[in-house]
Amino acid sequence: MPIAVQSLDHLVLTVANIRKTCDFYQSIMGMTPETFTPADGSTRWALKFGAQKINLHQAGQEFDPKASNPRPGSADLCLLSDAPIAEWQNHLSENGVSIEEGPVHRTGATGPILSIYLRDPDGNLIEISNPA
Repeated sequence: MPIAVQSLDHLVLTVANIRKTCDFYQSIMGMTPETFTPADGSTRWALKFGAQKINLHQAGQEFDPKASNPRPGSADLCLLSDAPIAEWQNHLSENGVSIEEGPVHRTGATGPILSIYLRDPDGNLIEISNPA
């Protein structure tokens, strides 16, 4: 059997302002900001949701090893939700977050999805989707 990866543990976003990013992802996306201490003893920030997390690097103070060209606003993420897209539309509107596109039908990793698109404080494209 060939060697292969099975799942995503975490990804890293390079951000302009960790506090602003944590506030957005907590209040708008329902994620939980938390600090953690890796083996090097530093204190870092992550956004937890489900069994995954997004680690945050402050632009200009990234941890090694890092992407070749880390910069805020370079990510495009698709996040699945059990809450209907219509509820997300209401939630985003109530919180002053503009929907850039959608609802639109797309194809996700496991099949059809219904998606809306928005931007986080750094301009990263965030797709919120329901399995269709």
